[in-house]
Amino acid sequence: MAPLDRRNFLAGAAVVAFDPATSRWLTSFPEDASAIRVPRLDGELVTDEESLTEAATDYGHLINRRPRAVLRPGSALDVVTIVRFANEHGLTVAARGQGHSTFGQAQADCGVVIDTRTLATIHEILPDRAVVDAGVQWLDLIRASLADGVAPPVSTDYLALSVGGTLSVGGIGGASQHFGLLVDNTLELEVVTGDGQLVTCSADLERDLFEAVLGGLGQFAVIVRATVQLRDAPTMARIYTLTYPQVTDLTAAQRTVLADGRFDYLEGQLVPTDDDGFAFVLESGVWFTTQPPDDDVLLAGLDPSGLDVVDVPYFEWLNRIYETMEQIEALRLPGPWLNVFIPDAATDEIVSELLKTLTPADAGGVALLYPTTRAPLTRPQVRVPDGPVFFLLALLRAVSPPDDAEAERLIAENDALYARVLAAGGTQYPVNALHLDPADWRIHYGDRWPAVVRAKDRYDPRRVLTPGQGVFEDVSRAARTP
Repeated sequence: MAPLDRRNFLAGAAVVAFDPATSRWLTSFPEDASAIRVPRLDGELVTDEESLTEAATDYGHLINRRPRAVLRPGSALDVVTIVRFANEHGLTVAARGQGHSTFGQAQADCGVVIDTRTLATIHEILPDRAVVDAGVQWLDLIRASLADGVAPPVSTDYLALSVGGTLSVGGIGGASQHFGLLVDNTLELEVVTGDGQLVTCSADLERDLFEAVLGGLGQFAVIVRATVQLRDAPTMARIYTLTYPQVTDLTAAQRTVLADGRFDYLEGQLVPTDDDGFAFVLESGVWFTTQPPDDDVLLAGLDPSGLDVVDVPYFEWLNRIYETMEQIEALRLPGPWLNVFIPDAATDEIVSELLKTLTPADAGGVALLYPTTRAPLTRPQVRVPDGPVFFLLALLRAVSPPDDAEAERLIAENDALYARVLAAGGTQYPVNALHLDPADWRIHYGDRWPAVVRAKDRYDPRRVLTPGQGVFEDVSRAARTP
C-alpha cells in the first residue's frame, strides 16, 4: 500500500455510525435506533478491506489481529474524539506509525487503529529544536533540518520510522554513547491520554505524564506532536570499519573507544563469513565539516586484523540502510527480532556462548553488538542494566523463504536467550518477538512497576490503549463499558 498523506487518505468508505450491540462500525446510518452516530472528524474513520488488512499486521508478519476500523486523523482532536468514543463503548485503540513493530505491538484486535501517517507536518525548525507531528518520519525531519545546518544529535539506524513510534520505545543509535536515546533529547510532547484528554507535557509541565509516555510503549497516551532537540550538524562523516577475528577482540576494542569517547558514532556487527561463521566488526565514525580527523590518533591501540576508512556525506551515512530496509520490507518476510541490553560484565560470556550455536542462517539478517554508556540515559521507562556500561545485542532476523515453523523456532530461541540475559541482570529493548505476559513485564520494570501501574490507572483507567503490548492483564469489554 502506498504511503498515505492528507491528499489520498480519503479513499476508504467513511464510517458514520457505531452499533454497540454488534461492535460494528457502519458506513450508513440505519433506522435502527441502537446505532450511535460517530462524532464529526477532520479526517476519516474507514473500514475498507485494504486498510483493515494493513493495520492487522506489521513488519514482523508474525501476528495478525484485525481491527474493526482505522482512523486517519486530520487533527489531534480526531484522536481525542476516537479515544473518548472508545472509552464510552468498550473499545481498544492503538496508534500505528510506519508499522515497524514485529510482534503485534501496534495492533488492536477488533478495536481501532490510529494511522498517524496523516499527522505528518513539520511545524517549526529552530537552531536548537524542531516541532513535528507524531507521524513525521525522522528521514523527513533530518532532510529539512540539515537545510538549516542542524540535526538531531542521535539517529536510529533506519530513518523511515515515525517520531511518535520511536519515542514510544526509546530510540537508540550509534551516538547514544554521548547523547542518550531519542527520548532523552525530547523537550515537550502533546499527547492524548487514555481517558481522552489533550495535554501538553514536559519536564516542567505535567512531568509525571511526560516521563510516563517517553519509552512508555503507548500505554498511557498517544503522542500527537513532539518537540525534539537539534544541534549543529556536520557535512561529512569519516567511517572506520575495523575487523577482528574473535568477538572478545571486538568488545575489548569497543570498550577502549567508548571509555575515551574518541568517536562520534560507535556500533558493531557480527558479519557472516563464507565458512558459516562470523567476522566481528567495529563500526565507528567521526563527523567533520572542513578539517578531517587524524586517523593515527583515532586508531591508536585498536590493532584490527582488517581496516577500511571512507568519507561520505553526513546525510548519506545517516540514511545508509534505507534502500536495503525497503527491499526487505517489500518481501514481507517473518521477522522474529530480538533486542536485549546486556550488562557489560556478562556480555562476553553470553555472546561467546551464543556463538557456539548461532549460525548466519539463525541470525537471519543483521546482528548488531555494541556498547553504550548509561549516564546520558534519563528516562525512567527505558529499562537498562545497572552499571556504567551495557551492550545492545540485536538479532534482526528475517526468515527467508517464509516458514512458520522456522519462525516459531527462532521465537523460542529468543525466549531462551532473553531468559539468560534476564538472569544476568539484563533487560530488553522492547521491539521484539517474545512471548511475554504481564508477569514478565512486571519483572522487566522491576522496582518501577508500582509507578507504571499508578500511571496506567491515572492516565488510562479503562485500559483502552495499546493492548498488543500485553503489559497489563486484559480487561474485558464489559468491565470497560460504563
